[in-house]
Amino acid sequence: MLPPQKPSSFRVSRRNFLRGVLMGVPAAVALGGPGRAIASMVDTRSIELVNTHTGESLKAAYYLGGGYCEQSLSALDHLLRDFRTGDVATIDPQLYDLLHDVAALADREPRFEVISGFRSPVTNAMLNAQSNGVAKHSLHMEGRAIDVRLQGYRTETLRDLALSLQAGGVGFYRRSDFVHLDTGRVRTWAG
Repeated sequence: MLPPQKPSSFRVSRRNFLRGVLMGVPAAVALGGPGRAIASMVDTRSIELVNTHTGESLKAAYYLGGGYCEQSLSALDHLLRDFRTGDVATIDPQLYDLLHDVAALADREPRFEVISGFRSPVTNAMLNAQSNGVAKHSLHMEGRAIDVRLQGYRTETLRDLALSLQAGGVGFYRRSDFVHLDTGRVRTWAG
């Protein structure tokens, strides 16, 4: 069983932060520069993921009292496995922090529908052959990318919030209605 969550003490600070963003201050500047994560300001970080292919869901406190919780990270790795092959990989914990930050900017609980997490090289090659929207050397294969929707939130707005963080790659797939987020270099595209 995963540890219970503490109530977030971040809400008031988040609202003040959001006021600054709404007044035209980019998120990266309001946070003290690119790469400064909202997640770094809270002691407990939780996330809830629903895998749209398997129907599995998990709510986990993945960061507690100054460190990542290995039990929660392992459970999240399993949820984000390649559902086609069953392969499980270690997911970059900074990806969870990125999801946490985007949800904080959206003033929403971090409840995400996952379209794609880890992809094995076999799955990625198959998808790349079927679509020009799949990178040959995708960060999904390294556990550094995720395709998501934030429950109850417009994906176009989710994209804009992710872009404001300047914390990695952000792809927007309007037709399929999801946002790609990764912990690679800062870049953007539409698919």
